[in-house]
Amino acid sequence: MIRSLRRQLLAWVLLPVVGAIAVDIWLTYKTSLATASVVQDQLLLGSARMIAEQVSFEDGSFQHQIPPAALELFQSPDPDRIYYRVTTGDGQMLAGYTDLLLRKPPSSQDTPYYFGAKMRDEDVRAVTVMQPVIGNPSAQPVVVEVAQTMFGHTALAKRIWFQTIRQQLLILAIATVFILFGLRRGLQPLVRLRNDVLARREGSLGRLETYGIPAELTPLVDAFNDYMQRLENYTTHRSVFTQNAAHQLRTPLTVLNTQISDAMRAESQTERESALTNARQTLQQTTRLVNQFLTLSSAEASNSELEPISTQIFVDLIQKVLETLALSAHNKHIDLGFERSGADTIVLSNPDSFREIATNVIDNAIRYTPAHGVVTVRVHSSLQGTIFSVEDNGIGVPVAHLEKIFERFHRIDASSAAPGNGLGLAIVKELATQSGARAHAENLTSGKNGLIVTIHFPRANTGIDIACR
Repeated sequence: MIRSLRRQLLAWVLLPVVGAIAVDIWLTYKTSLATASVVQDQLLLGSARMIAEQVSFEDGSFQHQIPPAALELFQSPDPDRIYYRVTTGDGQMLAGYTDLLLRKPPSSQDTPYYFGAKMRDEDVRAVTVMQPVIGNPSAQPVVVEVAQTMFGHTALAKRIWFQTIRQQLLILAIATVFILFGLRRGLQPLVRLRNDVLARREGSLGRLETYGIPAELTPLVDAFNDYMQRLENYTTHRSVFTQNAAHQLRTPLTVLNTQISDAMRAESQTERESALTNARQTLQQTTRLVNQFLTLSSAEASNSELEPISTQIFVDLIQKVLETLALSAHNKHIDLGFERSGADTIVLSNPDSFREIATNVIDNAIRYTPAHGVVTVRVHSSLQGTIFSVEDNGIGVPVAHLEKIFERFHRIDASSAAPGNGLGLAIVKELATQSGARAHAENLTSGKNGLIVTIHFPRANTGIDIACR
């Protein structure tokens, strides 16, 4: 499923904006109600004051008049009803609605008292005002109450709220347009980067230009350039490997063709059998070379999964390898021995990879050890892990070549008669590197000739560290 980066950025930018507008709309609703209440309270108070000012005491009685302006204050398109009541201090009603609730202020008489009530099954908002009357012998103020239904209050609050919503939605629409424009301009470097990649010729491994790239995209471009550099190195490496492989195969195939031609031209049965025997040996060497190519290529292409392996499993694998290579050692009269020491321990490895490592290290020792030599395979386990080593009493390796013997097709003496092609230890290094290991070779000391290759597998809880020494 293709996901648009522009849409994601727009969503993440608009999400907090929409959330803020939603909160603002809710707060505006509360403010609208409060504003409508203030307006209604001011109208009620003004009406009550007008009515109270028209109350007087003359000729031994209260005189009152309801001014039209006191009721005209509430004129609006909303169907509100206005209720009022004027009462003396001793409870005598002078004017108004008898069913309007009489409620005196609980505190100072100079302060208007606002309250909500029910009037004829409708919610009303009311105010009570205490008005002293000059000449009143009782000295008790007159109580004036004015009430209004809530239709106008609700309508005013909604008008204020809806007006705010329209403004907020307009702001959101304008913000969305500007954000889209900003995203379009802001994503232009990505578009240019895409066009740069699409414009490349097939097979081009050149680096991308970082000039004009935003700081946020620089790590991506640097990572891409680093990958292109590694890809170029890999491609070059594979090209060199292919050339070397072709060269390595061309020689035995040429020799094989010559030997078969000699067998076909042989005049005697003895010459023909000799040529065919030589051709068979060349074919076996070529087959082994091809198998090594396949093994190395397979090791490069796959990542083996590591698993806990005991020392005893290592020993069983090594013994199977020794049985396979026993004939090669016997043909050269080489004393092929095996020693084990230490208690069993658990390490992390891969059985197939270890079998291949053991096969190549032991086979390499047999091939480069002179006839009647000695090759000793050892396994030592301890609290630190398991050590697998192969020691021979050959001529050893010059110090300058100790690290290079793990390189592909590297041979110390290309003219040597030893039937090797420089891939055995390269396979060992590849399999070791695949497990995060190191490869190292070291000549024997104390006046002895030969080479020892040691592979150290730390305990399972410490990871894998393969070293050849």
